[in-house]
Amino acid sequence: MTGYALTLLLCALSYEGVKMAGQKRTWRDKLYGNGSLPKIEPITEKMSKKWGRGTMVTPAPAEVDEIMWMVPQGKLITIGRIQEMIAKKHEADVTCPVMTGMSAWIAAQAAADDEAEGRNKVTPYWRTLKTDGELNPKYPGGIEGQKARLEAEGHRVVRKGNKHIVHNYEGALVVW
Repeated sequence: MTGYALTLLLCALSYEGVKMAGQKRTWRDKLYGNGSLPKIEPITEKMSKKWGRGTMVTPAPAEVDEIMWMVPQGKLITIGRIQEMIAKKHEADVTCPVMTGMSAWIAAQAAADDEAEGRNKVTPYWRTLKTDGELNPKYPGGIEGQKARLEAEGHRVVRKGNKHIVHNYEGALVVW
């Protein structure tokens, strides 16, 4: 197993309770229902080839959601920037990339459920891009749904090969 594969496995295993045996949990439950996170652990010897030495934080989905919630209309954030902010908050060297992505997906699904229930103010998940400015096909509505929301806020989405990227996304990144 490669160091990166081991990192992915450890991150995924550290997210306890995504699905409990015999129970159907809502996205909101998944967003707020994990008391064991965040978790800060030493970077293992195998993981150090990819991440260096130090500590890795596995974020709680709610703290990823909190950052996503703060992105104002017309601005964007990347998963990579969220990882940087969480690592800094917990004084860790890196943030688990798998759990950060999973947490953003959980936040997006919870927001879609909120909208379906008639709530007007939801986490603006569509403003969170993959690290390279790419749209996330796993968000509610897929690429077309995220693209429509971003274009409604004045962004232009372009296709580069199989990817959909926000044109000049760097200029719209939120600065805190």
